[in-house]
Amino acid sequence: MADRPRFAFSIAATDGRARTGTLSMRRGDISTPAFMPVGTAATVKAMKPADVRASGADILLGNTYHLMLRPGAERVARLGGLHAFMGWERPILTDSGGYQVMSLSELSKVTEEGVSFRSHLDGSKHMLSPERSIEIQRLLGSDIVMAFDQLVPTTAPRADQVAAMERSMRWAQRSRDAFDAGGAHAQAAALFGIQQGALDEGLRKASADALVGIGFDGYAVGGLAVGEGQEAMFACLDFAPGQLPADRPRYLMGVGKPDDIVGAVERGIDMFDCVLPTRSGRTGQAFTRAGPINIRNAKFAEDTDPLDPDCACPVCHGWSRAYLHHLVRAGEILGAMLMTEHNLYFYQALMADLRAAIAGQRLTAFAESFRVRYESKGG
Repeated sequence: MADRPRFAFSIAATDGRARTGTLSMRRGDISTPAFMPVGTAATVKAMKPADVRASGADILLGNTYHLMLRPGAERVARLGGLHAFMGWERPILTDSGGYQVMSLSELSKVTEEGVSFRSHLDGSKHMLSPERSIEIQRLLGSDIVMAFDQLVPTTAPRADQVAAMERSMRWAQRSRDAFDAGGAHAQAAALFGIQQGALDEGLRKASADALVGIGFDGYAVGGLAVGEGQEAMFACLDFAPGQLPADRPRYLMGVGKPDDIVGAVERGIDMFDCVLPTRSGRTGQAFTRAGPINIRNAKFAEDTDPLDPDCACPVCHGWSRAYLHHLVRAGEILGAMLMTEHNLYFYQALMADLRAAIAGQRLTAFAESFRVRYESKGG
């Protein structure tokens, strides 16, 4: 690991605004565009780490807010760090916790210092500041650390959007300073800044300029996929990625549905994360090339086809829709496991297809074909 780069990003090919390349870090290479399965509380739900890796995942996401509350960042550090704790040897990106403290806690208060809140678990009081967020991510041993930011809904009054964006940029500088003071961890990890500004092009540009002035290894487009709808999100992505440095990875946080990802890749995004493949797997929804299907539906009770006839995953090679229908309807744990495994394979196969299409200069044709078939609806 010592002879590998701390962080390097290379672009191998472009097709329009889309890029494919490699993000190299000490714990391994990440092929981009990349999808990061969400391991919020040090686990990708219903999956073993080796099976997540077998699906094609190069990197996972963990969450500062949840891990600081349970089991505690200091405890994870004493137990050897997040990688050893959960048995995942490859890179981990940790969300800063800013979104969760404002979305999960009914009692939170934002000040210039940070966000004070009560835990959704037991009501205990906490303060999460840029400095504390970076400290927690250092204790976890994160490979990609996210700056602490303030998110407000895209429907918030413009004055609130301006104030939150400007505060986020001040917090970005404090995050940078805290990260740089992190000693050995700062020499081994990377730090990403987060662009804010809701759907406003001018605010997004001001945010991007401030972040570039501070200097980060990569840049995230934050504040989207929070209810604004795909059309509005794509309209924002028509300008937001281009405001960020072309030689650094661009990460769209919390996205998304397969057709969201295809459209975002067309607009220059390199990295994604979303709970959909795992959450949907636990609730009986499978993603297929012909659109999502609800395996609970009665029409699958005697269907001997695989979930997706074109899928190479172990689930589609081993079990029928009828069996998965039975497992999910019966509430069997294996149902959630197999559905989640398939969904993660589907997402990683989609990313591989996107990378190949970009490299082959055929992304437009691939994206159009994907959308036509996916929107046909699987059932």
